[in-house]
Amino acid sequence: MKKVNTLVVLSLLTIVAIASNSWYPTTGTVVFHIKNAGITVDGKFSGIAASIKFDEDNLVNSSIFASVKAATINTGISKRDEHLKKADYLDVATYPKIEMSSTTLAKTSTGYIGQFDVTIKGITKNVSVPFTFENQGKTGTFKGSLKLNRLDFSVGESSFILGDEVNITLMLRVKK
Repeated sequence: MKKVNTLVVLSLLTIVAIASNSWYPTTGTVVFHIKNAGITVDGKFSGIAASIKFDEDNLVNSSIFASVKAATINTGISKRDEHLKKADYLDVATYPKIEMSSTTLAKTSTGYIGQFDVTIKGITKNVSVPFTFENQGKTGTFKGSLKLNRLDFSVGESSFILGDEVNITLMLRVKK
């Protein structure tokens, strides 16, 4: 009977430990910048969904998965946004989500670095994403940035007018 009680207590402690490392998104932003005809165009996506298990002291067992609906693209010009949703750019009808999933996470002198599989239009590339995490106990904030080459994901074609490099800034507020 004592062994059974010990197993029950250990099982409950394991469940509590796993749950205590789970973070749930409350608000977030995905902002991007790209050169178009020499001018920086700003845009954003909305509606971040995420599944986060993050323990600053146990990164090996931590994971971050996030997605955004591609159709939420907003550059402030609706005609351009509609064009970017079409097959030659984001093809939102066929590929409704843009996703990123951590493969490894590590501490750095300024925060963290994650290797993430980023999937756009069904094409997955592994990219490095430096980020910070401000832990306020029951809430926290993740902030990170990355650069992608849009051509690596078949977003548009090579162009003298539209830049290839896209700078992306991510911010996600979370709670336990």
